[in-house]
Amino acid sequence: MNLVEVSPSANPPVCKFLDVGKHRYEAQKKANAARKTQKTQDIKEIKMRPNIDTHDYDVKMRNVNKFIENGDKVKVTLRFRGREMAHQELGMNLLNRVRDDVEEIAKVEAFPRLEGRQMLMVLAPK
Repeated sequence: MNLVEVSPSANPPVCKFLDVGKHRYEAQKKANAARKTQKTQDIKEIKMRPNIDTHDYDVKMRNVNKFIENGDKVKVTLRFRGREMAHQELGMNLLNRVRDDVEEIAKVEAFPRLEGRQMLMVLAPK
């Protein structure tokens, strides 16, 4: 048995007589349990094309809403093929439409930017 200072920040500091090995074991067990119940934030990806049809867009938006409600970030990727690169304003309009549709539940963490042949935007839950 040792005299162990349990909470040094208290006034006066709290000390107890206890077995140090058992105390360390209990603290480690508590930390593991806290880590197990902790929710990690994943990044989910939704891929679209600039001339996406309305029903396809609705399905993708349903998935975006589901991911954000689960507390995950969503990376919206817009892929340009061939001559679509000449009409990047269509892609920007589509990403702005996505942003407006999820405005109540999500905030834009990374605004739309062009990287090679794809345009990216990251949404995070509010």
